[in-house]
Amino acid sequence: MDAQYEFGILGPVRVVRDGRDVVIGAVQLRTVLAALLVEADRVVPVAALVDRLWGDGPPHGARNAVQNYVLRLRRALGPGVVLTDRCGYVLRVAEPGRLDVRGFASLVTEGRAAAGEGRPERAAELFDRALGLWRGEPLGDLPVERFQDVVPALHEEHLAAQEAWVDAVLACGRPADALPRLRRLTDGHPLDERFWARRMLALYRCGRQGEALECFRLVSAVLADELGIDPGAELKDLHQRMLTAAPDLVPTPRRHGPRTAGVGAPSSDAPGNLPAETTSFVGREHEIDRTGRLLAQGRLVTLTGVGGVGKTRLALRTARRLAPSFPDGVWLTDLAALTDPALLERAVAESLGMRDQSMRSAGEAIVDRLRDRRLLLVLDNCEHLVGAVAALVLRLLRAAPELRVLATSRERLCVPGEHVLLVPCLTLRDGPDGTPCEAVRLLVDRSAASGAPPWADERRAAAATELCRRLDGIPLAIELAAVRLSALTVEEVLERLEDRFHLLSARHERVPGAGPPGVEPSDVRQSGIEPSGAGPSGFMAGPGRYRHTLRGVMDWSHGLCTPAERLLWSRLSVFVGGFDLVAVESVCTGGGIARAAVLDLVDGLVHKSVVTVDHGDAGRRRYGSTSRYRLLETIRQYGAERLRAEGDATGVRLRHCEYYRDLAARAAAEWCGPDEVGWLERLRMELPNVRSALDFCRADPGRAPTGAQITVDLMRTRAWFFGSTLGEARHWIESLSARFPDAAGGAGGAPAVVVTAMKTFIALVQGDPAATSYLAECRNAARADGAAQAAPVEYMTGVHGLLVLSDPASIDRLARARAEFAAGGQPGDAHMATMFWAMAAAFLGGGDAARTACAAYVAEAEAAGAEWALTWAQWCTGLTELLHGDPRLALAPLCDALVRQRAVDDNWGPAWSLETLAWTLGALGRHREAVVVLGAARRHRQVTGAQLTGLHPFAALHARTRSVVREHLSAGAYADAWERGAGDGDGIALALNIAYEVGEVGEVCEAEGVRVAGVRAAE
Repeated sequence: MDAQYEFGILGPVRVVRDGRDVVIGAVQLRTVLAALLVEADRVVPVAALVDRLWGDGPPHGARNAVQNYVLRLRRALGPGVVLTDRCGYVLRVAEPGRLDVRGFASLVTEGRAAAGEGRPERAAELFDRALGLWRGEPLGDLPVERFQDVVPALHEEHLAAQEAWVDAVLACGRPADALPRLRRLTDGHPLDERFWARRMLALYRCGRQGEALECFRLVSAVLADELGIDPGAELKDLHQRMLTAAPDLVPTPRRHGPRTAGVGAPSSDAPGNLPAETTSFVGREHEIDRTGRLLAQGRLVTLTGVGGVGKTRLALRTARRLAPSFPDGVWLTDLAALTDPALLERAVAESLGMRDQSMRSAGEAIVDRLRDRRLLLVLDNCEHLVGAVAALVLRLLRAAPELRVLATSRERLCVPGEHVLLVPCLTLRDGPDGTPCEAVRLLVDRSAASGAPPWADERRAAAATELCRRLDGIPLAIELAAVRLSALTVEEVLERLEDRFHLLSARHERVPGAGPPGVEPSDVRQSGIEPSGAGPSGFMAGPGRYRHTLRGVMDWSHGLCTPAERLLWSRLSVFVGGFDLVAVESVCTGGGIARAAVLDLVDGLVHKSVVTVDHGDAGRRRYGSTSRYRLLETIRQYGAERLRAEGDATGVRLRHCEYYRDLAARAAAEWCGPDEVGWLERLRMELPNVRSALDFCRADPGRAPTGAQITVDLMRTRAWFFGSTLGEARHWIESLSARFPDAAGGAGGAPAVVVTAMKTFIALVQGDPAATSYLAECRNAARADGAAQAAPVEYMTGVHGLLVLSDPASIDRLARARAEFAAGGQPGDAHMATMFWAMAAAFLGGGDAARTACAAYVAEAEAAGAEWALTWAQWCTGLTELLHGDPRLALAPLCDALVRQRAVDDNWGPAWSLETLAWTLGALGRHREAVVVLGAARRHRQVTGAQLTGLHPFAALHARTRSVVREHLSAGAYADAWERGAGDGDGIALALNIAYEVGEVGEVCEAEGVRVAGVRAAE
């Protein structure tokens, strides 16, 4: 072979020729290629290829088809790769390193030799290189049943290599480096005591003895729950030695130096949520390097400085550069839109991709997620929540030794160990080689982007330098000025700015300084503060001067707007996060702004760089391509100050609150229909504004019922499930109802009976025992309101009877609630009652009642055309077939429910669909497959915080299924199957594949466009 080839099967099948990927599109061709690679350099008989392709059911003419596939494969790969032998075909691999599985085996062998020779550092490096060859599930793009003799063995080798890597890293005295991988191993293989033992040992040697002992408690509970056994002798012995502080377990001192290159190195596709940059980044190399060094020295770095100095851009660029050092990702939490400190933990959890719906606090969930992970958390715009942020950061740093935090704030957090970097303005001196200074480069870049003509003569270049100097190198001020260069010359902009600065100088004294408020020059070196660069005159330009400059530019930009634009600028400041034109027309019109003029006014502010526009993103699939707008935080705060000065702040806030009250009410009335998913996506985007409106309502007892009504309406649409968490809904209901002026909730808002009913519902779904006492409150509120038989009370009593008591009487109660909601003109509430009625009939009723209720629910869901409702209608169909019909017929609707739930980004529903699918497999006698899906369901419940405890019918069927399968499987077989499901990163795809093998449900998967191993679309 003249060309250089590399082949891979440790992931999807891969071929690289001369450094470029070779695309092998057809599944049959990739299957033939994989079969030849598995036996590389050995002849593969034609019969073996036939077996790989078709198993026990080859078509007529299979041998000819194989010849055709080999011919096509040769054309794709090039000459001299696949050779013909009299017995079959052979694929020649020139060197062992050209096939990833051979390279993996070779590196592992070398690593074991190095470990045996007492060279753990070398062993760890070799094992790490071996593990780096894995790209995912071996042969993951091919039908899993065709390589059952290959893939399980590769998995075992992979686990053994990870175990060897952990042992080598522990032997090097770096237990903290092993913890992230050990956390993933115990999560993925919770019944494997080997990994638990090593995790306990690593924690102990990190000085975290309490957490090591807690690990023993956790594994003991898992083994008892899933296998009914106690930990083995080795684990018990380790636990006892820890209790007695055995000398050989003395914690090894942790290394504080740089991590060894190549050991534990993260993949290039580490997780995270950093946004893509939309404009160029200019300069800041010194600050980026300094921030990186501070994060290497400590665990918390706070970037401080005045508004507009570029703290956020610096933090994001630094975080992006440091991302390869954090295998568990870099995660951004923007706190600018957050007004309630009580929601800080939930905001951080949300940014980490967590939607924990359990009863525990968001802080507890975050600590549990981060405890053994190595990641960078970026907290942006902390200044208005300094106390709450400091408390949370301190808690997280104490609980998660490998966590690093990069914060931006106008004031320091004052957390022990904090390093503070005062962000300077852009440089104003050209480089030694004549390179323009950072400030001028930014001005040139942004003015060119706004359509300004270029300047080449020295006079205009000198004017640009002077303009940047007058703007003190503040990035936001330079960007606002640059927009004007499309209509004015640099000299004209300078002249107008000078007039503004002279006006300001008459009112404000210039204040020099050397650092942020409260930081004396003598404190700079001790606190870790990095001083800003010297100004053009050689002195330190303090924050007073910067505020003076930025205020001048803001005032100047404000003055260049038309009177209507200035008025709109101030009114737009009530929006938090983003907004659309409809919201602007509803909230900001009147009193000088006509509705018909809004579009032109917004367009004017966009062209003046006061408003930024977002034309839509992939996340808004069904909400349409509606443009959304936002104000940069510094510009928004300036507008808010103007609004207060105009004396209209309360009036505009009231209109803002009324708009989102009406939006929530409309969503509650219309969600049960074809636009259901669109509503959910829209409400998710509007949550920052909704939270602001709720905070405004909570500030005044007279408005509290309105806030409660907003919360209840969002609960009716299940927006808290999709956009946030049940815990946040509960927070708002409890805090707002505590401010009610009377027991009934007040006019214009939700009555107390509805509020307590929703609080009861949340507690029931969370499995919280407090639901029983909340139900009593609901009944008392109904009696006080003279409505003892109100639909909400009947509904909650029925749901409580189903989930807590398993009371068959709940069937009739829910049927009555359904009828009362429908008669009262509440179709959405009636639909939810129908769902629980069908659920109760399936779990607690007879066959006829169950089929009747299920048919009614399916008919309602189909008539409504609501996608989320259809997922639960399919789930209910499967449950009814399982308990009252043919379990085999339950497979297709349950798989359809899973596919639909994935499509609408529902992370709550799949936990129950997977669980029900496992019950179905158990009923069909597919005991091993049932355990696999039980493991996948448990992993999904862990992610979402869903609990079986407190949900009696679910817990009972779970226990029954587990008992049945244990009777048919050995403890080892049960453990292996359970770990396969619990360790799979995509439990839904795994379950769909299993269902496909058990029953004919392939069309369900293919019709929805979801590809899983074993479900093949026709070529």
